[in-house]
Amino acid sequence: MTDAPVPGGDDERTRLRVGRLTKAHGLKGALKLELYTDAPEKRFVPGAVFALQVPRDSAWHGKTVELAELRWYNSHPVGFFKGIDDRTAAETLVKAILWIEHDGVEVSDEPDAWFDHQLVGLRVLRDGAQVGTIARVDHLPAQDLLAIDTDSGEVLVPFVSAIVPSVDLAAGTVTVTPPVGLFEPNPDDDAVPSGDAAATSSIGDDDASDDSAPSAE
Repeated sequence: MTDAPVPGGDDERTRLRVGRLTKAHGLKGALKLELYTDAPEKRFVPGAVFALQVPRDSAWHGKTVELAELRWYNSHPVGFFKGIDDRTAAETLVKAILWIEHDGVEVSDEPDAWFDHQLVGLRVLRDGAQVGTIARVDHLPAQDLLAIDTDSGEVLVPFVSAIVPSVDLAAGTVTVTPPVGLFEPNPDDDAVPSGDAAATSSIGDDDASDDSAPSAE
């Protein structure tokens, strides 16, 4: 899991997505949070200011919120924000995505972890040939996915060491060793009679989900 860069614009590599407001909590304006960062103790401190990603017709469009306090209830983060004093006000912020400014020089503490903005734009190599570029990183409960733009469309690649064995920031490349069919149809598929069930492999069933997998921090 990691902070993610803001999509589009000249500041794409200087703003990070760190969370989403999921629902109102209680009657005093608190909101439950879904975190997109592994470092909430750094991002969610009193006085932290967040830009809001909301629909254009929202009253909050183009505005920011300032964190007063972050608390944990039953292992779930709950934010209290200045000026949001009741449940009615809190409900106007539900589903808003929180962004922060980023200096662009911070590095991960883990050797096999990267910030999303370090990965976006890298060339993706397969057997030495470029097959696409990384458009974004999707963070799911089970694992991270690299969204790769290819000539034939978007491909989602599990960001695990068995499939993504190498990330070379200096060279601007990521090497992938995907299973057959991830980037193109399995050539054997045409040989399967239309009435028969074709056997397929599940990425989640192999060692690709082990704890040694690299991660986008």
